[in-house]
Amino acid sequence: MTERVFKTKGFSAAAKKALIDDDELCNALEDVRNGQADDLGGGVWKKRLNNNRHRSIILAKGRFYWIYQFVFAKQTQSNISKQELLAFRKLAKVYEKISCHHVQMLLDRRELTEICHAKEN
Repeated sequence: MTERVFKTKGFSAAAKKALIDDDELCNALEDVRNGQADDLGGGVWKKRLNNNRHRSIILAKGRFYWIYQFVFAKQTQSNISKQELLAFRKLAKVYEKISCHHVQMLLDRRELTEICHAKEN
């Protein structure tokens, strides 16, 4: 299975507002692959963005699908809550079970956007 990277519709809007572009997201994911991120368990990762001004929550599906799910400003929220972490872990489990067909359906509905096309493992 080829590795693919996505961002959700909500993440896209928040990242745009925070001036975080796809190149930065792709570079940040390379850092995640190299162990330079916080593994929160259950397929949930936290990575710093935007010169440490923002944090992103990335959900992984067996390290083949990476989904940028949530972004927050460090100055307004120091971390995610335990409840948010549990919800992200549940969502990561849902993503683990979706098929390529369902991913394509989410892309067609514009709920997901694929990024990092030129990046290879």
